[in-house]
Formats: sequence, C-alpha cells, structure tokens
Amino acid sequence: MTSKHRATTAITALTCGAALLAMAAGTGAAVADDPDGGEGDLAKKSAQQISDDALHELLGATSLRLRTQTSGDPTKLDLSLDRDSNCAGSISKGPAGRVELIKRGPQVWMKPDAAFWKGQLPGSEGSDAAKQYEGRYLHGTTDDTFLKQLSGACDLSAFQKQIAGPSERPSGSPSPSASAPALTKGKPTVHEGSRVLPIVKKSGPITQTLYVAIEGKHYPLKLTAAADQQTGTILLSNYGAPVPDKTPAPGDTLDISVLENRVKKASPGSPSDEAAVTG
Repeated sequence: MTSKHRATTAITALTCGAALLAMAAGTGAAVADDPDGGEGDLAKKSAQQISDDALHELLGATSLRLRTQTSGDPTKLDLSLDRDSNCAGSISKGPAGRVELIKRGPQVWMKPDAAFWKGQLPGSEGSDAAKQYEGRYLHGTTDDTFLKQLSGACDLSAFQKQIAGPSERPSGSPSPSASAPALTKGKPTVHEGSRVLPIVKKSGPITQTLYVAIEGKHYPLKLTAAADQQTGTILLSNYGAPVPDKTPAPGDTLDISVLENRVKKASPGSPSDEAAVTG
C-alpha cells in the first residue's frame, strides 16, 4: 500500500466519509501567558494521558453534535445524534443536493432541496418534482433500504466504535509501546469560543491533531488529519444535549414511495440510485 493510499484511508476513516480542514494555525487566537502556560490542569498531564482522557469522554457521551468535512469529497454532515440512533440535522453532497434529516426510533423524515431532486430525476422531471414537493418531507421507516442507508449516520454508538478503532485499550492495560508514534502538545488556542489544547500525532506523511477542551470536562472538540494535500476534520459539540424531538406535521409529509416511484419511472429497468446522497 502506498503512503498516499494510506494517507487517504486515514483521512477517510477519521471523517467517516465527510469533508475540509482548517488546520490549527489560524483557527483561533493564542492564549495569553499563564503560570500553567494556559493549559489549566492539563499542564500536569502528558499528551498521551490527555488523549486517553479525551477519548474516554467521547466514548462515554450519550449525545452530541457532529460536523464533518474532507477536502476530497463534497459530503458534509451536521447532525445532532444520540445512542438511541435518534438524530436531527442535515447531510449535504455539494452540487448533488442536500437533505434535512430527522430520525426518531425507526421513523425517518427527509426534506430534499431542489438540487437533490434534479440529481435524482432527469431533465424537466427533476425541476418539476423540486417545485411540486418544495418544503415537503418524505417519510418512512428504516425498513426502507434507502432511508436505512441514509440514516445510518445517526448511530452515535457506531461512530464511537469507529473513533475508538483497534487502538482502544481495555481498562488497566498498558500504554502504547515506545515504537508507536509519540503524541506531543501544541500551544493552547481557542476553538469556537472554547480554550483548547492541541495534541499532535505524526506518522509518516499523516498529521493528526486532537483539540481538547481545557476548561470543565476535557472533551475532544475537534479532530483533524492532513496528508498529501488532503485534509479532513470532525467538529464535536453539544455533549449531553438532547436531540431535538420535533417531527414534521402529517400535512407536511409525503410517503418515501413518492421518490422511489418517480426514480423508477424515470429509469425503467434500472435500480434506483440509492447512493446518490448516502454514498
């Protein structure tokens, strides 16, 4: 496997298939000199200990807001989600369209924009559907293959497992060996109004940075990766906040079969392009 392929794989894994990075330089103002260097109680901990503590907080979260981007894929996620697989937010595929997404238990609602309809249906069919269904939600359950795939991003537990990966160690197990890439502390900075301490890991062409909250619980608030001119980021916030539970009124919804039937009619004999938004 080439170093470029490894770098691309690492960034894709970090961002769960999402999109773009603003690296530490320039993302926030430096913190003024303090006796502890601006690191608060993190000043007494090693970079590895801080990283472990942040991972522990993330894996213990029952709900949060997740935003993702990568430079090589137009997909962007902005979802509030919890361990019960409820979520609310949006999934964007750039020029291919954007959908607002709500999931409560097995019930799923999606509201496509005009670009989505035009991407799903050829010629005037897409434009006509965009006008006809403007502002309407499509509703169904996770028994529907398309909605099941689309709402797969709502699974906080799956995201936590992906972040933990094979590097997660059982409680009481030894720290990584000396041969593992060392973690180093960066300079305290500010991310979206919160003081954070960057923890940096370099492995070959790949640089990963974890931004950990200095004050209060040491939550990870930002994760970035950069390699071979490709970049990716995950933003994490709203830990413990309940997922909005408002669902669309029946008069604002249509059955998901509206989309599936129109796609099937527009492409007779061909399977519907279920990957158009979820891919």
